[in-house]
Amino acid sequence: MTSFIASTTAACLAATLCLATVARAEAPAAAPRGEAVVASETVTATVVKVDQETREVTLKAEDGEEFSFVASEDVRNLAQMKPGDVVTATYAEALAYEVKKGGTVVGPATVVGGAAAAPGARPAGGIARQTTATVIITAIDPKAPSVTFKGPQGNTRTITVQHPEKLEGVSVGDTVELTFTEAFAIKVEAAPKK
Repeated sequence: MTSFIASTTAACLAATLCLATVARAEAPAAAPRGEAVVASETVTATVVKVDQETREVTLKAEDGEEFSFVASEDVRNLAQMKPGDVVTATYAEALAYEVKKGGTVVGPATVVGGAAAAPGARPAGGIARQTTATVIITAIDPKAPSVTFKGPQGNTRTITVQHPEKLEGVSVGDTVELTFTEAFAIKVEAAPKK
């Protein structure tokens, strides 16, 4: 599980750094440009009770509120979970774009991957999904400032540009590759030693 989280995090960070570097580079108007926005949230809870027969797990959140759920048969290694253990869940998402001169509109493509804890280890798992689509710029209004895109299904959408300086060198007919990545990971760690 740790290697899955590390691999997913490394892949997201590498893509983000590459795109962010391209976005900040001073380059001629014909060079591709892009940017990425990344956000994540982590929550933790303490295991209060685990009923191995019914698979009911009770957790206590950081604010003291308790909640229970029944772990499905997909949850491996439930027998390894004990009261006092700490459950950590992390959700991360990234949206990146890259402007390219010319190109074609390409429909959305999604890749999904996941991993689970090895037999005998504490429960853990993760899943990541990445969707990529290419749209074409059909109009640019520098006064608004806004850009209108046409998507793979022929739908159009106009968005306000937050940083008008990024429109420099961008033209009608350029394509924009959009990549949305999201990942969720959960792990159980032994109760902290007192």
